[in-house]
Amino acid sequence: MKLGLETLDYGIFLAYFVIVSIYGIWIYRNKGSKTADSKDFFLAEGSLTWWAIGASIIASNISAEQFIGMSGQAFQLGLAISAYELIGAISLVVIAVYFLPMYLKNNIYTMPQFLQVRYDSRLATIMAVFWLFLYILVNLTSIIYLGGISLEKMTGFSFMSCAVFLTVFAVIITLGGMKVIGYTDVIQVICLVVGGLATTYLALDLLSDKVGSGSGIFEGLHLIKEKADSHLHMIFRPNEFFVHDGKGGQTDAYKQLPGIMMFIIGGQWIVNFNYFGCNQYITQRALGADLGTARNGLLFAAFLKLLMPFIVVLPGLAAYVLFQENADQAIVSGITDNGIVRPDNAYPVLLNILPTGLKGLAFAALTAAIVASLAGKANSVSTIYMLDIHKKFFNKNLNEKQTVRYGRVAIIVSFIIALLISPLLKNFGQGFEYIQEYTGFISPGILCIFLLGFFWKKAGTGGALAAAVLSIPLSAFFKYQFPEMPFLNRMGLVFWICVVAHVTISLIQAKGKDNPKAFALKKEWFRVERPFVLGALGVFGLFTLIYYIFW
Repeated sequence: MKLGLETLDYGIFLAYFVIVSIYGIWIYRNKGSKTADSKDFFLAEGSLTWWAIGASIIASNISAEQFIGMSGQAFQLGLAISAYELIGAISLVVIAVYFLPMYLKNNIYTMPQFLQVRYDSRLATIMAVFWLFLYILVNLTSIIYLGGISLEKMTGFSFMSCAVFLTVFAVIITLGGMKVIGYTDVIQVICLVVGGLATTYLALDLLSDKVGSGSGIFEGLHLIKEKADSHLHMIFRPNEFFVHDGKGGQTDAYKQLPGIMMFIIGGQWIVNFNYFGCNQYITQRALGADLGTARNGLLFAAFLKLLMPFIVVLPGLAAYVLFQENADQAIVSGITDNGIVRPDNAYPVLLNILPTGLKGLAFAALTAAIVASLAGKANSVSTIYMLDIHKKFFNKNLNEKQTVRYGRVAIIVSFIIALLISPLLKNFGQGFEYIQEYTGFISPGILCIFLLGFFWKKAGTGGALAAAVLSIPLSAFFKYQFPEMPFLNRMGLVFWICVVAHVTISLIQAKGKDNPKAFALKKEWFRVERPFVLGALGVFGLFTLIYYIFW
């Protein structure tokens, strides 16, 4: 196995770069607004088709944290990490039916706007600031970091060189606005799916060659079952299975995926409902469309979501077997850093198994995933900052041209901050766990506020403020006072405490009356057409099949 990229690989990557750039310019010039329109820049003014919405959602979702972080956790924990993807697909269908009508029928364009319409401006401002910090300091930063280390492993260039390249590429795409992001994401998704499946195929084939008799990918799958039986459990028990923690020690797998309790207490559901239903950079793709188009887009995203275990989990499992069997010295030395086993190195090192040409395609796929995700998140940072902070507190009289201009400045500033902070993440061990844990400090309170705001007419501002304020200190308290508590269980516990606080305070303040800002729920909002029902049944059927095969 030869490390690094060849001339042909760079040529294929350059072709991808040129195609995406030219297509993005064409979209900007031919489908963009002829005037500097903020709705066109931030929401694409309803011009995205269902397939563009679905592809763009997955392009923003599937980034370095999946390719690098989730493959790293497949290396570390095994098949059980696919629970995030499988539950995510179910969550997307539920959100399409019950969440989207609440946004679209009430003309909601940003998540803080929902909070202002349903509660008040105080809560909207508090959460807008929280979201900005979260998106920049956790999401953008972690994607740049994980993307930088993966490209470093593949190309041999320094981490900062790779991180700067990804950031500049993402800035170019993002400055074109949501319409450019949405349509270029279709190309990005095609690249990441084709390149990702090619990597999976060749990883299993290499495993067959190095550890087995060379019979092909099905032997590779059999070898995973034979050599990594401990990595094929979907449910962990406390103190049963200890894994590399990415810092040179061992950690209990139960702390990261706490068995059946993450479903009973709700940790997995909180992660996915909050991520796909209350998250600006995900829902923003659908907020400019009509309800039918938006729902079909989320259904398509759910289908694509179910492909992810094949693309990101199986390569991590193959890398684990190759590492354990000491079957390839380049893989062993690449995953080990100064004697410390780094699970996040598994996927980028594994990419070096690809032959010349396909390695360039995989490089393009990984870059596509990273850049698409960075672009979507940065656009959402800009949207929240301009519409929910700048225009409310600094200059209420900005015209459309000025709004777009300052929005672009916000994009550049957010990227610079994230780029400067990204090298510090090396001290956090496992990238995907870092993202989930620290996002989980705020997500229980957010989901509590949104769910009760949607469906309970007595939900009041006082209760919502209590839930928002309690989420972070409660999460920090349980993290440091009960360090053995798995973070998914902690999220579930904090969520239910926030619900109790929200309900109690709202009932006291309501004095038996409904909140005048409560949404008037209409049954017709939640009705779905027969094609959507059939599509949803297909998604659930595919889920059942994948679960059966993997189990």
